[in-house]
Amino acid sequence: MEYDLHRIEAYWQNQWKEKNIFSVQVDTSKPKFYCLEMFPYPSGNMHMGHVRNYSIGDAMARFQRLMGKNVLYPMGYDSFGMPAENAAKKEGGHPHNVTERNIAMIRTDQERMGYSYDWGRTFATSTPEYYRWNQEIFIRFYEAGLVERRFAPVNWCNDCDTVLANEQVKNNRCWRCGLEVVQKDMAQWFLSMTKYADELLDDLENINFPENVKAMQRNWIGRSHGAHINFPIVGEDIVIGAFTTRPDTIFGVTFVTLSPEHPLCEPLVSGTEYENDWRELRDECAKMSEFERINMLKEKKGVPLGRFAINPIS
Repeated sequence: MEYDLHRIEAYWQNQWKEKNIFSVQVDTSKPKFYCLEMFPYPSGNMHMGHVRNYSIGDAMARFQRLMGKNVLYPMGYDSFGMPAENAAKKEGGHPHNVTERNIAMIRTDQERMGYSYDWGRTFATSTPEYYRWNQEIFIRFYEAGLVERRFAPVNWCNDCDTVLANEQVKNNRCWRCGLEVVQKDMAQWFLSMTKYADELLDDLENINFPENVKAMQRNWIGRSHGAHINFPIVGEDIVIGAFTTRPDTIFGVTFVTLSPEHPLCEPLVSGTEYENDWRELRDECAKMSEFERINMLKEKKGVPLGRFAINPIS
């Protein structure tokens, strides 16, 4: 018997839709299972990366339903931010119109794939109904003194006119356009999550996660207790502050290093014979992603600034 996939799958998908097969309600008689995947950027059509990701999630949701669980399986669209804006800019359309159209296209593809989402539980992060809660949470953080604004380097693609995550930088090039990525200082908001580091670490013991996952979390959070040491600079009314978890080793400190883009570098080296070497190193590092710079530290590279710091102990 021939399997007419276009006719058969369309028929059953329509049956699911009419009967709300995957709509979920509160049911305390069943164990609960929450299946959530990363939301797609609505900056274009679905691609095979989406298909792979959402097929895995759909298989998990269906399996848990077969195991008798009440499965909450929602879907959303990560439409608030630069990918959506850049897609609209590239096309020359209004961000709202382009984003809504792309969401509709992706949803059509997802429905055609037969994914078992509860389509009554969908949202887009660019709607006021969603982002008002982002604003509310941010205000709460700000009022609690847990927010600060400062400049920090980011991975920047001039062609895409956007910030890139480390995972979006391949061989120091943008994953979309292939242009070389540079480090660019930008004003950013920071949340003081480090104030909760000890609490997060201690409570990992109360979470039923695999030990290897908990170990990764411990290493990522890190427990840092130590001292802040000031190193005065000879001939200048400037000190370099450094945090260390081993203040007992300060007696053996023989040199102090600064990152190439540290604001103290230029005033310390300007007009000296060391200036050109510093500028070359700074420009070289500006073209590296954070990941590459971390790897570069395996083979340390630096240039002298021609200045000296004083060990406050010795």
